[in-house]
Amino acid sequence: MQVDLQVHQRANPDLLDCLWAYQNKHGYIRDEDVAEFSAYRGISKVELEGVISFYHFFHRKPAGRYTIYLNNSIVSEFSGFQRVKEAFERETGAAFGEVDPSGLFGLFETACIGLSDQEPAALINFHPFTNLTTMKVKHIIAELKKGVPVEKLCDEVADNIRYVPGEGRSVFLREYFPGSAIAKLQALSPEQVIDEINRSKLSGRGGAFFPTGLKWGLCRQQESSPKYIVCNADEGEPGTFKDRVLLNTMPGLVLEGMIIAGYAVGASVGMLYLRAEYTWMKDKLEKAIEQFYRMGLLGLNAAGIKGFNFDIRLQLGAGSYVIGEETAMLNSLEGKRGESRVKQYFPVEKGYLNQPTVVNNVETLCAAARVMELGADHFLKLGTPDSPGTKLLSISGDCHLPGIYEIEWGMRLEDLLQLCQAENPYYIQVSGPSGECVSMAEKNRVLSKEDLRCGGSLMIFSGHRDILDILINFADFFKEESCGVCTPCRAGNFIIRRKLEKVRLGLAHQSDYEDIRQWGKIMQIASRCGLGKMATNALIKALDAFPEYFNQKIEGEADRLNKEFNIERAVADYEKFRS
Repeated sequence: MQVDLQVHQRANPDLLDCLWAYQNKHGYIRDEDVAEFSAYRGISKVELEGVISFYHFFHRKPAGRYTIYLNNSIVSEFSGFQRVKEAFERETGAAFGEVDPSGLFGLFETACIGLSDQEPAALINFHPFTNLTTMKVKHIIAELKKGVPVEKLCDEVADNIRYVPGEGRSVFLREYFPGSAIAKLQALSPEQVIDEINRSKLSGRGGAFFPTGLKWGLCRQQESSPKYIVCNADEGEPGTFKDRVLLNTMPGLVLEGMIIAGYAVGASVGMLYLRAEYTWMKDKLEKAIEQFYRMGLLGLNAAGIKGFNFDIRLQLGAGSYVIGEETAMLNSLEGKRGESRVKQYFPVEKGYLNQPTVVNNVETLCAAARVMELGADHFLKLGTPDSPGTKLLSISGDCHLPGIYEIEWGMRLEDLLQLCQAENPYYIQVSGPSGECVSMAEKNRVLSKEDLRCGGSLMIFSGHRDILDILINFADFFKEESCGVCTPCRAGNFIIRRKLEKVRLGLAHQSDYEDIRQWGKIMQIASRCGLGKMATNALIKALDAFPEYFNQKIEGEADRLNKEFNIERAVADYEKFRS
């Protein structure tokens, strides 16, 4: 066993767990907690503060006995966010970003919490509350003031599975029998497992679509050991909640995918990195892991395979979008700031603790388990020749049936919009804010890797929504979530946001649109990780897809500022009011 001792000395794999323990005990991380942990582990206070300050959900001052996080994503904004926000402030006596005078309630805004199909939604002490209204907020706060436990008030999150292919063509959302996929391993060598995954043409389902079998094969080829499997369950892309449903309905399938990957590459440890927004699922997942140990599917001679020893542990995150990038997640697992690494090595070469590591997301691992259970042939007969299989999509926004759709690759966008009963669709955001937007002029495009790629979500916006509201919400998200390490992302997102505000105020010129495009190119080329590279995707595509809208925003004389003021309209409004 070859282990980099220097990396081990620098790493603190249980750091996040320790910080959560301090915060859960006192409601925040106190100065004495920082001093105690610093002395105990020999970590400087400055380094420790750097880790704490990186994550949204760690607090260095009291955050209220009931800490409330209200989701401010664009779907929430269009579903009544402002009314719900005002209701929370009115009922608690606190302003957002602060704690009320009694110390009972702390109010905070946060990015998407994986409940876009049930907006407006909030977390109270990390328990979910969905489909909020002003009256519901009033009732919740009144009950909390009476001392009713928050776990008795929270909502049971609906899975909202809306569509599954018929005639046995489903891959994911079919009946699940624990252990059925792992059982196939006893008759196969690790190389044969990788061959089967390669034959299925399974690609990663997080958006990059890297061939899964190729990744596993590259990791297996590495001579260094130990090796690790990391399940990325940190789906932070606004509008995405497909992994939530897989984890909630069939956690065992995710674990089987991790075990299969571990067997294939020769790994001995798996880590499931769960986003803090899904804390309410933590107990269920840990019980599923315990059940797998009792069934003999984990531990020594896992799944009855002599010499295959594999363990899984769950790591709870603490709130950071950029952690979804695989090298940032590895840093977080090592107890460091969750900043992406310089791409000197791929994780399959030097990942967790500088050892070979496979990082796959929840859907990818579930798909791998189903490929082993059902066979690559079942997978290949679905979808298209270049995009076989099915895809899980999270659909939200202006539609009557938001939720989860398992579709075969090759479905037309228009057919999907009809399935979810889209309401006057006009602007469709594919793959979250970092993806691309399409107009109804592109309704005949096909969802597949060779045409309209979709990592996991569609947000639908009807014709009465203002495109600028959508794009400004996205810009605020990226500006807030940027880790700030690289200048193109840190400065670029700030400048993009200012440019959009200029457009909103009617002060923009054509040159401002050109500046936006130029900054988009700079960020795409020079940013350190995917956040900066993809932050302007939707905006630049919108400039091309909706030219009439953006041209109307800069109408006016070129030699003066356009203040978007129409005297005839203003007088007409006045006359209407007076009459």
